[in-house]
Amino acid sequence: MILEGLRVLDFTQYLAGPTVTRLMAEMGAEIIKVERAPGGDPSRNLPAVKNGRSAYFVQQNLGKQSLCLDMDSPETDVIVRDLIKHCDVLVENFGPGVMEKRGWDYASLKADHPRLLMASISAFGRNSPLSHKTGFDLIAQAFAGVMAVTGPRGGAPHPAGLGMADVSSGVHAFAALGYALYHRERTGRGQWMDISMIDSLFHMHEVNVQAPQVTDGAFRPSPMGNHHPLVCPCGVYKGPQGYLALLVLPPQWKNLCKAMNRPDLETDPRFAEPADRAKNQAELIAQIEQWMASFPTDVALLDHLESCRVPSGPVVNPADAAEHPYFRGRGTLREAQDRILGSLMLPGFPLRFSEQAEYPARPAPLLGEHNEAVLGGLLGYGGARLSELAAKKVTFSAPI
Repeated sequence: MILEGLRVLDFTQYLAGPTVTRLMAEMGAEIIKVERAPGGDPSRNLPAVKNGRSAYFVQQNLGKQSLCLDMDSPETDVIVRDLIKHCDVLVENFGPGVMEKRGWDYASLKADHPRLLMASISAFGRNSPLSHKTGFDLIAQAFAGVMAVTGPRGGAPHPAGLGMADVSSGVHAFAALGYALYHRERTGRGQWMDISMIDSLFHMHEVNVQAPQVTDGAFRPSPMGNHHPLVCPCGVYKGPQGYLALLVLPPQWKNLCKAMNRPDLETDPRFAEPADRAKNQAELIAQIEQWMASFPTDVALLDHLESCRVPSGPVVNPADAAEHPYFRGRGTLREAQDRILGSLMLPGFPLRFSEQAEYPARPAPLLGEHNEAVLGGLLGYGGARLSELAAKKVTFSAPI
């Protein structure tokens, strides 16, 4: 596996940080997840929970080891510093000042650990005018302008229905660590990566930042609703059974006219040019949906669009993804086994490497399950020492 032999000290919780280390685990890295006693990662209690086990936690922590420590104990500081000596990477997404308070921040560690790679993920970034602020995915979506362009046209801003700020910043941190590893191979030097949820989302604006400038303010981003205000056809359409997405740029416009058997639309002055189609989109959308209704099923409609090379796809509910052959055939959805929840269908590893054929869904840990394996096996603590730490509640494990 590509990252086999790489050891990661994981101080992450919830979603953004665990996204980084889950991706690394599936590439073969050894992940030591340090959890705060007695509750551990707060996501262990996030819905949906069954038999005391959070499926949310399971998904984000496949293949990791759990080391549960009393973060306020002086002995924990000794343990953490011993662990850092054996690790290549440290990832954290604590609130502002948490790592600095303990002397576990990169500035405090780099002199003794010049090859250490450290990634910090936060809503507003560590080096920023708002570094003192705490924030979650919802706050990042609002601040980064995602909500400003999401929701019914003319209506109130809406959040996206998934953790896009958390996951996006996690993937950005994962990518940054890969380049930092490459840099370390060439130079021998470690480094710190300061990853912001806001930055990760704001980078997604492909037109919303510059369009107001080049249109002298004529275009101002707003909730776009089901259809893009500047491009048509580009949006969600009612099919004979459900909904589907259609995006027809100028090179595909002729293809759609052919699919509809409407060559007259190509020269219709209302629709002949891209700007005309955007301006008169209400009329065009109505004609497209009327034509779509003539098909017996969504599948028949989509097959016809595909045969004419018109970019289109069904609106898939995640709960129904297993019914579509793409998701299992590609490995985008795959089965994982959990000792408490049993079999779960979860999102699969999103990348494909020719040098790694398998991406195993190893189990998510129970709280403190690997205390002895990490402290005994890696640090060489003997049985008496392990028992002493447990008796003093420096280490903690949940009953199996």
